[in-house]
Amino acid sequence: MRALIAAAAALLIAGPALAGPVTLKTHPVDVDGQVTLGDVFDGAGSASGVVIGARSGPSAVFEAGQLQALARQSGLDWANPTGLRRVVVRHAAVAPAPTAIAAADEAAAPAPVRAQPARTAYADRVISRNDIVEVIYEAPGVHLTISGRAEGNAAEGQRLAIRNLQSGRVFDAVATGPGQAVAGPAHRPQQFAAR
Repeated sequence: MRALIAAAAALLIAGPALAGPVTLKTHPVDVDGQVTLGDVFDGAGSASGVVIGARSGPSAVFEAGQLQALARQSGLDWANPTGLRRVVVRHAAVAPAPTAIAAADEAAAPAPVRAQPARTAYADRVISRNDIVEVIYEAPGVHLTISGRAEGNAAEGQRLAIRNLQSGRVFDAVATGPGQAVAGPAHRPQQFAAR
């Protein structure tokens, strides 16, 4: 009897270790603005309906560590075998052709574990500090593409500072999507601030 009780206690303590393995969908999408574990993972089973965030624009961005923690809370195990930093979940009507997953170039930062209403603002973020951003600079007669490092976080339409990787100079740009921004006289940040 004592061995049976000890075995039951061990199972309760080892709950997260017994989590079911899941795989990340190639193109995570949602239909109604409520992002669930089933929208993001294949094999989520009974946890498919668990809401993990909201999408108020065309996409929601989740940190990989945040997704791992949310999956673990629901008894799922995502190993993140490719070392992704972020996962982008798009509206089903605007799902991208190439891929919905941001490539990994650094280890994932620790992320909040509990789903909170404030997560919506975090999920709207399309650029995070230190991300490499492709900036399109447009001026009369000039159209350039510049790579830079984000000096802060931004949601779509928000102004942010970008450091040019070649010159080291910092300039203002406006976030237009995951890892993308625009700059130049035709795209003054003030035009987007009221959105």
